Amino acid sequence: MSQPVEDLFKKVTAHAKEYGFIFPSSEIYDGLGAVYDYGQNGVELKNNIREYWWKSMVQLHENIVGIDAAIFMHPKVWKASGHIDGFSDPMIDNKDSKKRYRADQLLEEQIEKYEKKGKTDKAQDLQRAMNQALNDNDLQAMHDLIVEHEIVCPISGTRNWTDVRQFNLMFSTQMGSVADESDAVYLRPETAQGIFVNFLNVQKTGRMKIPFGIAQTGKAFRNEIIARQFIMRMREFEQMEMQFFVKPGTEMEWFAHWKKSRLSWHLALGTPAEAYRYHDHEKLAHYANAATDIEFKFPFGFREVEGIHSRTDFDLRNHQELSGKKLQYFDPETNSNFIPYVVETSIGLDRMFLLLLCNAYREEMVGEGDKQETRVVLALPPQLAPVKVAVFPLTKKDGLPEKAREIMNRLKLQFRCHYEEKDAIGKRYRRHDAIGTPFCITVDHESLQDNTVTLRHRDSMQQERVAISELEQRIGQQVRLSSLFEQMSM
Repeated sequence: MSQPVEDLFKKVTAHAKEYGFIFPSSEIYDGLGAVYDYGQNGVELKNNIREYWWKSMVQLHENIVGIDAAIFMHPKVWKASGHIDGFSDPMIDNKDSKKRYRADQLLEEQIEKYEKKGKTDKAQDLQRAMNQALNDNDLQAMHDLIVEHEIVCPISGTRNWTDVRQFNLMFSTQMGSVADESDAVYLRPETAQGIFVNFLNVQKTGRMKIPFGIAQTGKAFRNEIIARQFIMRMREFEQMEMQFFVKPGTEMEWFAHWKKSRLSWHLALGTPAEAYRYHDHEKLAHYANAATDIEFKFPFGFREVEGIHSRTDFDLRNHQELSGKKLQYFDPETNSNFIPYVVETSIGLDRMFLLLLCNAYREEMVGEGDKQETRVVLALPPQLAPVKVAVFPLTKKDGLPEKAREIMNRLKLQFRCHYEEKDAIGKRYRRHDAIGTPFCITVDHESLQDNTVTLRHRDSMQQERVAISELEQRIGQQVRLSSLFEQMSM
């Protein structure tokens, strides 16, 4: 059923709460802006996405290992990385609404408006001018562009803007029992630095040879002023990052390799290829010599989901200089030391979660005549679905619950299962359609006679009789991660 994209996004966000995927944090106290909790189904989906990423990185690559670095790090880490001096966004306030906005996002939204209206030349001109202003760190030029293109505040509808100024995004806190003696520390704004400061620890203890990678997942924190679009931009979020250490001069080959490899990871989930695109950065971060985003077409437009960056030797070199410790790799073939270059892949776990919800949400008309109704289904990849199989006794008597429990206890050793006996069987099917359960098993009186059950498929709603002894194999073929890895290699 087709529907306006803005309506689709509203329905996805409402569905996420109604079915236990995502709740506003501290909701009984009216919530906390841009902070969310994952519910009982959300945490399962999130764990499955993380596992898919982790195994595809670490299990499938002999030269990639994982770590779990602490959230708190020495303050000098963030000095060396450039975050203390340069981790900021250009902000502008509207004097009438008292609302604050990212100047570059206001300009990007204006570019999108021009493109939708067919004003391609104006969009391209504004894009070039904005890129130039960002490259030059020219805040006045960004302010002038906002005024020139008559951009208004979405709240007040006025163009009464302040000057553009930089706003640092890091959260700071104190470490120590006495405030006067305590040291300022930061909640990490990215997970990558924990990898860089452990480069030699991992390389030496793991006897790793260049090229090799270090993977990590974990929470990061940014004091986003403009936090919106549900879990798209949050103040507390989770990253999945891999830093791949290579010999200087080979980084662009590896950059191309990881661009292709990471897109294949996404496409293996069955997402339409046309929903993805590469976006090459014109304005590069201070540490990079190449950068590309993998963008997905959300209901509100294309947005970044994953970034692939060639970080050069910026991080290791800066940490070496500030710490006074050698962070170099000894190459036995050339009998020489060098600071490795790094190619990074960085994906937002929460954004990937939102991508899957938006791509999976369906409203379908089922039934005929007076019995037609709307079926809401989450067509999630079976391998990532929160619940893999639901087990239903047809009735609560005649030994059917006992037989269903017997099957449930057998399957739960392999799969995340759910047992339910309340309501008519059709309502139970609909509930599990809504959370994305790929298989439902119904135990009926015939099951007591011949040890077969009805196996119902979520997407097609087709039902078939299957021997109980075959269930593990039939379900396992569809829900195990190995089937996704096979798609990646095709």
